[in-house]
Amino acid sequence: MTVSEYLKQNTAVYHDAAEKLFNSGKIFNKTFTLEDYKKIIHTNYLMLLHSEDKIFHKLDRYSEKLQLNNRKKLPLIEKDLKSLLLEKTAAGHELELLSHHEALGAMYVIEGSTLGGNVIAKQLSRTEGFDDVTFNFFGCYHENTGAMWKNFKETLDAEVHENKYDEVLSGAKKLYTFLLNVN
Repeated sequence: MTVSEYLKQNTAVYHDAAEKLFNSGKIFNKTFTLEDYKKIIHTNYLMLLHSEDKIFHKLDRYSEKLQLNNRKKLPLIEKDLKSLLLEKTAAGHELELLSHHEALGAMYVIEGSTLGGNVIAKQLSRTEGFDDVTFNFFGCYHENTGAMWKNFKETLDAEVHENKYDEVLSGAKKLYTFLLNVN
């Protein structure tokens, strides 16, 4: 089993909890509101504000392989905050990543949300009330979303030895827990 398969299997409960928290089911039956969207953007902003620099700092050794310069999302979600007239705030608690393996696990959560975010952006762009929404964060990779995910997953699977799977999982769980409790 690859580390990406291990993460998918062992974070499913967190993923499902995040979908429930954000009322994701409402996206596809077109009952998702702008207020629901603002909650997703604000919560993801707090997650990125408290994790992106820490993750990128710990993953400096993979900067080229992971194309880290093309993966920065904080400036994009800040544009969404501004367009939605939401305040920039800080979270009430901190996130600590102890190693580059934990940082890879945290990045798995963010990159996975980007994959899902692309689907969300497409769906919401066809939903009433979202005509003026720009989707800077959710549409960040545009037509390159699949390729960016594939690059991340291949790098993750190639770089992480089986004896470090639990450490990578720890980072993913930390970020999911932060995301689920940040409000």
